[in-house]
Amino acid sequence: MRRLTAVVAVLLSSSPAFAQFGPGGPPSVGVITAAKRAVVESSDYVGRVQATDRVDLVARVTAFIQERNFVEGSEVKQGDVLYRLERGPFEADLAAKQAAVAQTQALLKNASTTTQRAQSLMNSPAGLVSALDTARAQEASLVAQLQANQAQLRASQINLDYTEIRAPIAGKIGRSALAVGNVVTPASGPLASLVSQDPINVVFPMAVREVISLRNRYAAQGGFAAVQIRLRLPDGKIYTQVGKLDYVDPSVAGATDTLTLRARIANPRRAGAGSDDIASRELLDGEFVTVTVEGITPVQALAVPRAAVLSDQQGSYVFVVDTDKKVQQRRISVGQSTADLATVLTGLQEGESVVADGIQRVRPGVVVNPSPMGAAPATPPKG
Repeated sequence: MRRLTAVVAVLLSSSPAFAQFGPGGPPSVGVITAAKRAVVESSDYVGRVQATDRVDLVARVTAFIQERNFVEGSEVKQGDVLYRLERGPFEADLAAKQAAVAQTQALLKNASTTTQRAQSLMNSPAGLVSALDTARAQEASLVAQLQANQAQLRASQINLDYTEIRAPIAGKIGRSALAVGNVVTPASGPLASLVSQDPINVVFPMAVREVISLRNRYAAQGGFAAVQIRLRLPDGKIYTQVGKLDYVDPSVAGATDTLTLRARIANPRRAGAGSDDIASRELLDGEFVTVTVEGITPVQALAVPRAAVLSDQQGSYVFVVDTDKKVQQRRISVGQSTADLATVLTGLQEGESVVADGIQRVRPGVVVNPSPMGAAPATPPKG
């Protein structure tokens, strides 16, 4: 029994916990001095990637699909012919309308000659006013008929042009709803959808009070122009391109008391990716991302390491070491922060020592052995 007790005592005396909390001295902690630092303020929100333009391709005439000239999921250029419909019936209709225009033009030419002849006869005994009136009426009627025929010719030409369905914008095209050989009509619905790729939008909600705070904080620097947008992708990677805010909804969402903000950001093709690659660009329409709103220029603010800030039901707090090396719990209000630093608005004075390492070893009222963060622990005083 005595041997077992001795073994346990040896193990305890050799453990780190015993060395820190034993009679050798107070626990060692790392502290950092609260000071004003250049901080790039940032806040994170959940956002969704959204194409700037989206087009549903719809047939404007009734015809068979003869060709489909794209690879589903690939990128197309503006003006590319995506579908070709059966042209024969429309070409025949166009030819008939061209013939009707030519016939009316011939009749109008003859009517114009008749009118001129009747006009010249008015200076002779053979001239009749009624004949001149009839000739003029016939000529005017044929002018109107020619205009109607030319309008029908233009309509036929438009319908013929509709047999080629072209890309109205550059972007990535989705799946084709119908295969070659099917009949399409204007009521068939979208044949495929086309979404733009570069640039691309990111939309995200922000509480109204945060929008007001953001506006007021950067009013002197140009308002929203003084902030930039960075994205963190679903895999945790930081997107290299930087975006700018370009739109704020004019109405507040009543259910959530938020405003929807929109940023525009470049979405270039990835190095080595082709237009037919499934994921040729980093950002995809409809993708969820983490949106970081940060200031362009750093601001001077009282800041401490983010790891030093704790929180409970009452809010945020830090542990401060006073001149007697005794730990105090200090309630603080936290402002905008970065990934490493938290800015402190109230509750902390510049120059105070904040526990940043070894927080788990302290509690209010405990005497500690502080040493600057990153330095070797100070030698505890001998009892």
